[in-house]
Amino acid sequence: MANILTGIRVLASIALLFCPVFTAAFYFIYLAAGITDVADGAVARKTNTVSEFGSRLDTAADLIFAAVCLLKLLPVLSLPMYIYQWIAVIAVIKLCSIFIGYKRQKKLTAVHSAINKAAGALCFVFPFTVGAFDIKYSAAVVCTAATLAALHEGCLVYRQA
Repeated sequence: MANILTGIRVLASIALLFCPVFTAAFYFIYLAAGITDVADGAVARKTNTVSEFGSRLDTAADLIFAAVCLLKLLPVLSLPMYIYQWIAVIAVIKLCSIFIGYKRQKKLTAVHSAINKAAGALCFVFPFTVGAFDIKYSAAVVCTAATLAALHEGCLVYRQA
């Protein structure tokens, strides 16, 4: 059941590609993807079906969802250039962590720490805040949390490897 929920998140992410941003359909599918993200891990733990495959599928689904959201949101948001640059730096840090983990452990590694989950929650809430807050400030809060999470993840991957 947990892997089915994760699969629904992948399908919802793909469906987002075909929805205009900030429409009711976009928010409905976006919310469904977020709910399945929270639910899949909880279901896996409750049903005692946690698996290596499920963990990898969840990580892949997270990456797909994040990539689709970036593709959809960044072109329509009016963000200062430094925010785009900041996002690029975060991506480089995350890619370095993935590379180091793979190089040292010979497998893709993902860290599901509390700070990663908090940063993910802030990223998820961000589209709902557009129009409610000055976008450069809310983007800076999200980027700060994502930077701290990426650096923390990098340290953990480096130490584990």
